[in-house]
Amino acid sequence: MNKTIFLSGIVLGTLAVILGAFGAHGLEKMVDADAVGIFETGVKYQLYHALFLMILSNVKQLPEQSKKTVFLLIMVGTILFSFSIYFLATNTLTNFDFKTIGFVTPIGGLLLILGWSFLGYRVFRQWN
Repeated sequence: MNKTIFLSGIVLGTLAVILGAFGAHGLEKMVDADAVGIFETGVKYQLYHALFLMILSNVKQLPEQSKKTVFLLIMVGTILFSFSIYFLATNTLTNFDFKTIGFVTPIGGLLLILGWSFLGYRVFRQWN
């Protein structure tokens, strides 16, 4: 499981760098400045959680089942949160109105909060 978590962090991080470069050098010519800022928010959260997963994979004090739960919450949360932001920021570039799936963003955010909270709870329980 640690290998999967670490590699998932690498994939998310790689995609964040690629999407960040696209946002900085290509997207600014296609959408307004507000949309670029929104896009960059998705990239930041994705990159933060990519690093989080890479660190999580190397935490030895946490039981494997707890790591798996945190991993799933963070992975699904990051995908729902960041990727829905990417689609919403580029909404004007397509015929599909991504605002209809905008409800996914807060669900992703909630999963990220739950992942961090579950990690905190398990660490607290482990150390007490």
